[in-house]
Parts: sequence; structure tokens; C-alpha cells
Amino acid sequence: MSSTRMLRHVQLDDDLYERIKASKQEGESFSDTIEHLIDNRSLRDLQDVFDTEQVDEMRDVIKIPEEEDASEVRELGKRFD
Repeated sequence: MSSTRMLRHVQLDDDLYERIKASKQEGESFSDTIEHLIDNRSLRDLQDVFDTEQVDEMRDVIKIPEEEDASEVRELGKRFD
């Protein structure tokens, strides 16, 4: 499980929400459930679960923290130049 949590809102179709909810184990968050459902899988593996728009939205959500991390690393590197 990731040690950093960022709040994100993702729209899910009712049937998909119910499928995830049915897989949820006691004491597990939805993030935990999704993580164990997709563990070691790429978003491409989920093409039958999520539609193209949902996959694009997930990619965008993933991309934002990666870009922020890269920016922070560049700024930190400048301090040592």
C-alpha cells in the first residue's frame, strides 16, 4: 500500500462501483480494494473494466503527482548547483 495518500474524485458507473464494493474486504478502504484488484497490472489490463474516458482520467490523476515530484527534484537539485 502506498504511504502517501492524495484525495481524488473519480466517477464510476453504478455497476462498476458495486463490483468494487463486492470485492472490498472488512476494514479495507476503496483505495486498498482497488490496489489489490489491480496489483501488478497495467491500466491496459483493465480495458474491459473501465471505459477509455475513465482510463484517461486515471492517467491524468497519476501524471499530476509524477510531474510535481519531478519539479520538486529539479528545485532541490538547483540548491546544490
